[in-house]
Amino acid sequence: MSKKLFVEIVSPERELWAGEGDMVIAKTVEGEIGVQPGHTPVLALLAPGAVVRVLGGRETGEVRAAVHGGFMVVTLGDRVSILAEIAELAEDVDVERAKAALRDAESEGGAAEDEDAQARAARARSRLQAAGVSV
Repeated sequence: MSKKLFVEIVSPERELWAGEGDMVIAKTVEGEIGVQPGHTPVLALLAPGAVVRVLGGRETGEVRAAVHGGFMVVTLGDRVSILAEIAELAEDVDVERAKAALRDAESEGGAAEDEDAQARAARARSRLQAAGVSV
């Protein structure tokens, strides 16, 4: 039997998911990282509007979540904690609402200086990507 990671995805409001997986893939400010059992301990800052994937995390084979801000912590003992400021599991994403939020943010964010609109667009894109909708 192969070793597994224990993975938890949490936000200040609640624990979204916890369970075992074979690999965690996350986008950090330094780039994308993949973590498998036996990985070196890591503390990484998650990229804005990131999607976290836990491969082998369910009967379906994958858990996906849109995360906005926060950290990924990998500790000895094969534990991975995704500590997100805001997080949403793929199956909880309201796709039509996310599409509308993306349209609104893009229409407001014509200027590169509009950081708020850009951040809202990034959040909407990650929600859609987590839900498996191409953007």
